[in-house]
Amino acid sequence: MVYECVCTIATQYFFASMKPEQFEILLPTAVNQAFDYLAPDGMALAAGDIVTVPFGKSQSLAVVWGKGTANLPAGKIKNVITHHDNFPGVSENVRKFIDWAAWYNCGPKGSMLKMLLPIDDIEKRGRAHINTEIDISKINLTPLSEIQKKAASNIEGKLGKGFSVTLLDGVTGSGKTEVYFDAIAYILKSSNHQILILLPEIGLSVQWLERFESRFGFAPVAWHSGVTPAKKRAGWQAIASGDARVIVGARSALFLPYKNLSLIIVDEEHDGSYKQEDGVMYHARDMAVARARFEKFPVVLVSATPSLESYHNSKEGKYTEISLPLRHAEAVMPDINVIDMRREHLTAGHFISTLLREKLANAIANGHQAMLFLNRRGYAPLMLCRKCGHRFQCPDCAAWLVLHRSKPRLECHHCNYRVPVPKACPTCAAEDTLHPCGTGVERLLEEVSEFIPQARVAVMASDSMGSYNDMSQTITDMTEKNIDLLIGTQMIAKGHHFADLAVVGVVDADLGLAGGDLRASERTYQLLHQLSGRAGREIVRGQVFLQSFLPEHPVIKALVSGDRDAFLAAELTARKNANMPPFSRLAAVIVEGEKEDVVIKTANNLASTLNTQNSKLTLYGPAPAPLFMLRGKFRYRLMVKAERSINLPDMMRNWVESVKAPSSVRIKLDIDPQSFL
Repeated sequence: MVYECVCTIATQYFFASMKPEQFEILLPTAVNQAFDYLAPDGMALAAGDIVTVPFGKSQSLAVVWGKGTANLPAGKIKNVITHHDNFPGVSENVRKFIDWAAWYNCGPKGSMLKMLLPIDDIEKRGRAHINTEIDISKINLTPLSEIQKKAASNIEGKLGKGFSVTLLDGVTGSGKTEVYFDAIAYILKSSNHQILILLPEIGLSVQWLERFESRFGFAPVAWHSGVTPAKKRAGWQAIASGDARVIVGARSALFLPYKNLSLIIVDEEHDGSYKQEDGVMYHARDMAVARARFEKFPVVLVSATPSLESYHNSKEGKYTEISLPLRHAEAVMPDINVIDMRREHLTAGHFISTLLREKLANAIANGHQAMLFLNRRGYAPLMLCRKCGHRFQCPDCAAWLVLHRSKPRLECHHCNYRVPVPKACPTCAAEDTLHPCGTGVERLLEEVSEFIPQARVAVMASDSMGSYNDMSQTITDMTEKNIDLLIGTQMIAKGHHFADLAVVGVVDADLGLAGGDLRASERTYQLLHQLSGRAGREIVRGQVFLQSFLPEHPVIKALVSGDRDAFLAAELTARKNANMPPFSRLAAVIVEGEKEDVVIKTANNLASTLNTQNSKLTLYGPAPAPLFMLRGKFRYRLMVKAERSINLPDMMRNWVESVKAPSSVRIKLDIDPQSFL
């Protein structure tokens, strides 16, 4: 009897000591903390493992972040449902990167993890199949010039030697892509590592993918909004397993769970599209540099018009700079001409100057192609009544409704509010008095048909391209010379190679220079320089015509002179004199809510609690945002300028959290803002 009691006590003690292990698990949702779960009997878990856990009334993929810390009874802690041990875990360096990215951008860790786990079921196998086989013998690269060989050798010399940042700075058409293709081939031939190439917009991937396949004999795994869910799931699986060796994608591809990533290439690194403005705000270029630092491999930034930040870092010796100053083979840079619109006397409803009309018509008559650029979608940016002056405005945004005629409607380009074009003015009821003001790409199409009716013309803008396939087809038609004249917004300005493009016309070169945006001059220069670079990329000599009412503006003069470095140096000097980035740092606070008085009060409370006695901080605002109302919410902005020695993320987070805001108000933090709307 005593023996039985001793055995019973021993057994109870043994099983009590075998308590399920407790783990801290991070879920891909907008939370900044991990939750504790238990590993059921027989489930061995470690930090980084991918699991499925119960969350609320559903289930969610998640990642083990470490040992559990919650001091709760076992009955209060839920069990892990599934351990996906057939997929590699998330490495310690990637977990540190997620933690750091959430800290730096003042965003929830879970939202960062959501980009690493963007699919609901990683085990599901659908019909989509991705071929990841590579035949090294089929790699057939274009022979490089001596200067290109030197550039490629420089990049390849950094592979496998830890973290570094290289700025590949080459004029448009200098063969920058062929240089980094050489580095990709080097990795494919010498290791089983993965390479990620980031592109700012999916439109750029069309020709890029064709070019890649022709050189390498296989298609890389693509990751962007145009990829179907089934293909994304298959792509995720291939990336996580390491089977996908080359990945090309938009900014979110940066956060995927690569098994053995060894190089990131950020093409068109200056492009504003790398900044995520909704949800978690981050800059993909800067996060690419950070991920490379955490995982100790090189990153290459590529551009013909580097951002001031990257250009400054190269001049300061933080980045290695590789320069390609000449176009490849026989191509030369295009001639850039300014048309002074103050001397033009165009009739009402016309926006293309006499000279530009002549140049476009001559190019097409001679069998070449042309481009016409205006960064305005639709037919006209404003519709008003000529009798009473009524202007059509979005009811939910501080923006005019844009007139579209291809599908007749008035539309807000911020919230997608749409209404049919009325027959009469809603204010005075007058008919035949509604008048379109200004021009968009659709109106240019109408004007072009007047003086070159025989031309095959296409429009390329985000709302005229119904899908990725539509965009791909338009670019293919242009490449194969099924289009004579391509009219478009900034979608046509970047990265495309059209061999017979002879003339590029810019209808309103001053458009981006208005307002007080810190980066207005830099962005306008980059956009127009990139656009100009589409012309004359092969044998045909290119010509560019900039229509401007400000021909004496430094941006216009810099484009005509071709002295890019002088322009960048002048911009850097102006930034330094004003102590603006890259010589200081900015952070924005956006306060928004449905009640204007509550938004104003919250913004003022924030302003009153910042320690403005600190000489290293400067507060601007609060002030109404340029887009004062957006999607039915009032918006106020505050801006903080800080010396670079300040721990800006901690300071901003602590400041905002010190103010109790009403539940009806949302406060957003934007570290290193790129847009000021």
